[in-house]
Amino acid sequence: MRRKLGVDIDARANISKNNDGPTIGAVDLFCGIGGLTYGLRASGIDVVAGYDLDDSCKYAYEANNGEGTFVCKNVGDVTGEEIKGRLKDFDIKVLVGCAPCQPFSTHRKDKKHRERHKDWGLLAQFGRLAREAMPDYISMENVPELAKESIFTDFIATLEELDYEVTYRVVKAEEYGVPQHRRRLLLLASKEGTIDLIAPTCNEGHVVTVREAIGKLPPVKAGGFCKGDPLQTASALSNLNLRRIKASIPNGTWRDWPEDLRLDCHKKTSGQTYPSVYGRMAWDETSPTITTQFYMYGTGRFGHPEQDRALTLREGAILQSFPKGYVFTRPGEKISRKAIARHIGNAVPPKLGEAVGRSIIAACAG
Repeated sequence: MRRKLGVDIDARANISKNNDGPTIGAVDLFCGIGGLTYGLRASGIDVVAGYDLDDSCKYAYEANNGEGTFVCKNVGDVTGEEIKGRLKDFDIKVLVGCAPCQPFSTHRKDKKHRERHKDWGLLAQFGRLAREAMPDYISMENVPELAKESIFTDFIATLEELDYEVTYRVVKAEEYGVPQHRRRLLLLASKEGTIDLIAPTCNEGHVVTVREAIGKLPPVKAGGFCKGDPLQTASALSNLNLRRIKASIPNGTWRDWPEDLRLDCHKKTSGQTYPSVYGRMAWDETSPTITTQFYMYGTGRFGHPEQDRALTLREGAILQSFPKGYVFTRPGEKISRKAIARHIGNAVPPKLGEAVGRSIIAACAG
């Protein structure tokens, strides 16, 4: 029985079934807290299971997407027969996933030895499951840098060998309703003919801005919280960082500060290339990319546009396009900013997941 929390997407799931069309079911690999799953379900696709090795994702995934749907298991231990068993009652079978991006990210320090990262081979496991389960449609999302790696070329070769039509592109998430500047590599593959991502749902003249996304949330002071929402909580700031953020202007840099507020590293030549750290967002633009450290003022342009603090956990989630009612913790559970921010920053934005789902449904109808 699926629980109805936040936006009621249960009535929209299996929309094709309600219209006497084919039933569409999906399995989500590397599902995390359910951003991609939530978006697919919002589009009308029934996601029957999400796999992830991180058990701390289980509560948020199931609280928002249905009890009993989270499977804590290493993808390397999952078999194609298991996937096929979960999707056997559906006319159209879909396999989606976002393998951890850390081996390929531009933020990785050891760029020369990416293949040594423990998660390097997970995309190959995705390809193995595609071969064993042979779903009708496949979607994969990751950082753009993955496209430069041989493991991505091998993944495409595997799909084409299996007679999938494959398309991929770097997508601007803001063009699909995500209120942030986020670039992602998105792949779609079909056994049923050509497939492509739907046209942008937001034109360049009107993307969702920071103001539209979080402008009406209750104000919070640095180190404070909102009684009505435990995630509307902001990290405390030292007296020095409080002075710094008060001296910051939207879209400005630390170069706007008085000399006595600047860090020693910014006075060196090597520090001149990081102007956005300790920055403020601008109300009427999209936010910068929401990372796993968005709740800390000094790690990027994560200062609130007008309040003297960093983003709250709820604001970061909304800027990732999670609905305001998305549940991340059990009632009364102690909030871990680091853990929740990691889950939020690593998630596939639900609005981007919805675009993937709508693209698959359009291909089915085509």
